[in-house]
Amino acid sequence: MTGYDDDLRLGHVLADQADSVTMQRFKALDLKVETKPDLTPVSDADKATEELLRTTLGRSRPRDAILGEEYGDTPGNSGGSVRRRWVIDPIDGTKNYVRGVPVWATLIALMEGPAAVVGVVSAPALGRRWWASKGGGAYTGRSLSSASRLAVSRVRALEDASFAYSSVISWEEDGKLDGFLTLARSCWRTRAYGDFWSHMMVAEGSVDLAAEPEVSLWDMAAVAVIVTEAGGTFTSTEGDPSPGAGSACTSNGLLHDSLLAHLGG
Repeated sequence: MTGYDDDLRLGHVLADQADSVTMQRFKALDLKVETKPDLTPVSDADKATEELLRTTLGRSRPRDAILGEEYGDTPGNSGGSVRRRWVIDPIDGTKNYVRGVPVWATLIALMEGPAAVVGVVSAPALGRRWWASKGGGAYTGRSLSSASRLAVSRVRALEDASFAYSSVISWEEDGKLDGFLTLARSCWRTRAYGDFWSHMMVAEGSVDLAAEPEVSLWDMAAVAVIVTEAGGTFTSTEGDPSPGAGSACTSNGLLHDSLLAHLGG
């Protein structure tokens, strides 16, 4: 039992609601896709999912603030000194979603101040869900009552490590391609699983390190608490532990210094 059990249960309720909407619209012939100002796609499923989760949170946690990828920041009714804020990415991997690739997920997190304290990542097309709460450990399974504890790997050397990433071009655009390639050449194996999945594999020990050069808070809030509660380490490429720092490096902890040495700066 932790102080976040009720919030974690609510996170699962929200994930169940999201799964219902996203799976119903996945591969739908009438799926509507628009281009946002940043030239990334958004589907009617992204918007409908976030609207539903906002409605549920508004009823269940009216004092809490909400930040969502599609509809921005909504203040809560709390006057407390510790700001609780739910952070939602209705569909992480929208480009996969609109092309019929099953690697996408809904990301739900609760933050207290700058730290994520609850995280749920639900990937219904993969039949997978991962979750964690601060001090309560990290788990994967179908439900709270049917779950296995997550633990990162114990690999200590890059030459034995599996490295996951999202895009080679993104590292070039960020001016860190040389460091990325040097790191990739140093590792035993590299694969571009991408997005949430790379980091969840770190949490479950099937991948040893993962990194992305450009991310938003809603991409990483849930990821950060799940990886750290699984025994791993989460920072930006500059070593900042905040999930809102703009980039992401996750590892089993043993390899984190090596990861930052190649990708930081």
